Amino acid sequence: MLGAGGQAISAETPRAGVPAGYLAQSDLPDGLVLLPPPPAAGSPAAAADEAYFRDTRTLQGGPRWSQALADNAILEPGAFRSWSCAAGVALSNEGTPVTVRLLTRIAVDAGLGTYPAKAHYDRPRPFMVTELPTCTNPEPLRGNGSYPSGHSAVGWAWALVLAQLRPDRATEILTRGREFGDSRAICGVHYMTDVESGRTFGAGVVARLQASPEFQQDLTRARMELAGLETIAPAACLGG
Repeated sequence: MLGAGGQAISAETPRAGVPAGYLAQSDLPDGLVLLPPPPAAGSPAAAADEAYFRDTRTLQGGPRWSQALADNAILEPGAFRSWSCAAGVALSNEGTPVTVRLLTRIAVDAGLGTYPAKAHYDRPRPFMVTELPTCTNPEPLRGNGSYPSGHSAVGWAWALVLAQLRPDRATEILTRGREFGDSRAICGVHYMTDVESGRTFGAGVVARLQASPEFQQDLTRARMELAGLETIAPAACLGG
């Protein structure tokens, strides 16, 4: 997983200012057991991955391409603003610090937890196989395996937890989580099977988090924080 400016964040030395996750490495799901291997070269699944990558290059310059670029943000300031309309409340470092810290710690667990499988499979990213445009500078990603997608793991984990916090908005939040993962394939930095495996891993992390007393305590505090906020009017989200 990469932070602001493409800076790598390792499991042993998270970026300065980023809190540790809730789970020890030994408590995270084992991606090599949980996930199947990536599609074999020449298989129908690999061909479908490659076709999706080629077909979505036609989105370059359009609104979905711009959204894919914005969805690169995970640990940067303001990364949660794009989730506000889905959640129905304004999420920000300033306005909802408890919730943002909760989501940031989940991002560390879900994102960094994919690294053992990434290193094991070392799947080349799509732009390394076919030199076609991506929505962001791909160079920092060349040394980081494509399978599974850490961003997609984070996005789906966020969606599942936010749906716990705002169950009345579950459909909107889960849709946002799906779109967040799809953005990685649309951007051209992951194949769709990378995204799908990332979602599976993210769901596994959230399931494991349920047994963490510290997570449950922060979840309760975040629920109380969000309960005191004014609901965003649907009209405010039009065109957003």
